[in-house]
Amino acid sequence: MAERSTAAVDVADNGGDEPLTAQAGKATTDGAAESQKTAETTAPEDGEAKTGTKSAAKGGELSHSTPELHSGHKLARRYRLEECVTRLDGFSSWRAVDEKLRRAVGVHLLPADHPRARSVLAAARSSALLGDPRFVQVLDAVEENDLVYVVHEWLPDAVELTTLLAAGPLEPHDAYQLVEQVSLAMAAAHREGLAHLRLTPGAVLRTSTGQYRIRGLAVNAALRGISAERPQRTDTEAIGALLYAALTQRWPYESDAYGLSGLPKGVGLVAPDQVRAGVHRGLSELAMRALVNDGATASRQEPPCTTPDELAKAVAAMPRIRPPEPSFTAPPEYQRTTYQQGNYGRPAARPGMGVTQTAPTPPAPLESRTGKALKWAVSALLIAALGLGSWQVADTLLGQENGSEEPQTSQTSITGGENEKPKAPVPLAVQSAQEYAPDGAPQNAGNVGAAHDGDSTTYWRTKSYFDGPEFAPSVKQGVGIVFDLGSEKGVSNASIALRYSGDHTTISLYAADSLSPSGPVASMTQIASGQTSGSALTLTAKKPVTSRYVLLWMTAMPHSSNDEYSGTGYKQGITDVTFTG
Repeated sequence: MAERSTAAVDVADNGGDEPLTAQAGKATTDGAAESQKTAETTAPEDGEAKTGTKSAAKGGELSHSTPELHSGHKLARRYRLEECVTRLDGFSSWRAVDEKLRRAVGVHLLPADHPRARSVLAAARSSALLGDPRFVQVLDAVEENDLVYVVHEWLPDAVELTTLLAAGPLEPHDAYQLVEQVSLAMAAAHREGLAHLRLTPGAVLRTSTGQYRIRGLAVNAALRGISAERPQRTDTEAIGALLYAALTQRWPYESDAYGLSGLPKGVGLVAPDQVRAGVHRGLSELAMRALVNDGATASRQEPPCTTPDELAKAVAAMPRIRPPEPSFTAPPEYQRTTYQQGNYGRPAARPGMGVTQTAPTPPAPLESRTGKALKWAVSALLIAALGLGSWQVADTLLGQENGSEEPQTSQTSITGGENEKPKAPVPLAVQSAQEYAPDGAPQNAGNVGAAHDGDSTTYWRTKSYFDGPEFAPSVKQGVGIVFDLGSEKGVSNASIALRYSGDHTTISLYAADSLSPSGPVASMTQIASGQTSGSALTLTAKKPVTSRYVLLWMTAMPHSSNDEYSGTGYKQGITDVTFTG
């Protein structure tokens, strides 16, 4: 999924070198980086060596050392370095803080005269132009003060696949989600001429919402000077290795890597369902089709998958693997008390015990002094109640005898009240609004006011996506806006004017606790929900729901052609929203 934007990254002047757009073509379409003129070696990370990849040059020592920076150093008077996480081959990677936007970011740093500085800038710019939220986004790429640095997203709630596999193999549903999402994402990247070439368990992250995101697209390979003759095949084999590791908790090569044990030496590549019992047969064959690119698998003679697009189509042809049913803990068995067992006042009999002592019998409840007083009080109340009841019966009988002479107006007044017309709905004014993006990837947060300004020529828009119309599970859970009504009000109806028509748009309304809801959508009270293929949607609640904040949550969007803001894809815009209650 992607939204193209030429303003995604502000790349500094190239200093008279070849334009970055030309370099980007070399760094992405036929490999990961242009050939370097300076001889160099890249220190391989754990498990880096794989079939189909190679360093840009070998044999010499790097003549450039990693810039000597320290925690607290600021770049562009904005990015404050916090912690160095990698220092390798003349570059370093840091966790930093964007003091302007008050958020954590990641930064890659290398000297401006580093032989790979130009290819890194080109790869970062190309990756940023993709704009696909399935990848960790490049936010900035700059050459400044003899330094080249690339700034990217930092996902504090995400967990590396390396960490997940350290706890054991993934469940079949999780492994299915992994290969489906990663293959779709890489297929979209290769359609734009971008390759990864460093698709390892450390490059795949799983967010708290269960979505998988890929970091280092094109940039990681450019930093290490890695290229490939057939980049699509290299990335496909890497996805197969990830699926193999997810199913078996073993790396599909003889060497140990990424905290995983390799296969026994001399046995070759063994299918995952032969390595570990209980592995899903379809996923096992899919991993072999991605790994064995030179021929078919032995089990069913299926053709190999040599590109991410072929792998994505093979995943789509499989029966969908459902998530496991939630397990409920059975309540503890009901324990009878000693009183119910008839042993009240007596200890349980044990062998060797003497004569059991019987507890003294307590007096009857109403024989004590308090019990006698209670009996007299109850008797008095019963006598008073009988007298009052007799008087009411007599009064009723007398009223019936004289009732024909008096007009009965009470029934008429009650009936008239029931026939009164219901109150007309009252418009509810929107005081303010804010975009809701629980995954940290907003759509168009700066223009959210256009969704309730009453002007039909302005609108809030989403990004354009390759997959649709339903968001989940390939894109995200949904997109939305939280509206502030100013105070607690009963919301019964919403009229929504839409920018695009087509099959189809799905929108739900929820009662939120603030402009920035503290919990997920599933924890909110739903007001109404509906679906349309037109350009307007009216949602009506079965009964009004009282709330100050109302979340408009969109989970499906129609396919539309390109316009002045975004390319062809699944997208939607909200022209105006009005509430009544």
